[in-house]
Amino acid sequence: MPTIELTASTFDDTVTGNDIVLVDFWAAWCGPCRMFGPVFESASETHGDIVFGKVDTEAEQQLAAAAQITSIPTLMAFREGVLLYSQPGALGGPQLEQLIQAVKNVDMAEVHAKIAEQKSAEAGSA
Repeated sequence: MPTIELTASTFDDTVTGNDIVLVDFWAAWCGPCRMFGPVFESASETHGDIVFGKVDTEAEQQLAAAAQITSIPTLMAFREGVLLYSQPGALGGPQLEQLIQAVKNVDMAEVHAKIAEQKSAEAGSA
């Protein structure tokens, strides 16, 4: 599946409406972004079960600010609407494949249980 452009109006629905979503925050003037772009595109063609989205930080400055993007490229990985990974820097193909496998292997029942525990603890201390 080819990568899709994400905007402020499509970001939340894309992240919450799909099992696994990888998001590349980038800009045309960014050299490392241009190096990472083909790696990201290649992975999108290999992993049809994952949504690969790109956010142009110049066109979507408010979205980039809301996502607390301070350095590009920044890659985020979401699964079942939960942010599992957010890291600046361009990855090589093998590193991106390792990340994809790690995201696929996460026990989401355990993640959701921990989130519920945190919310319960926060509610109890409020």
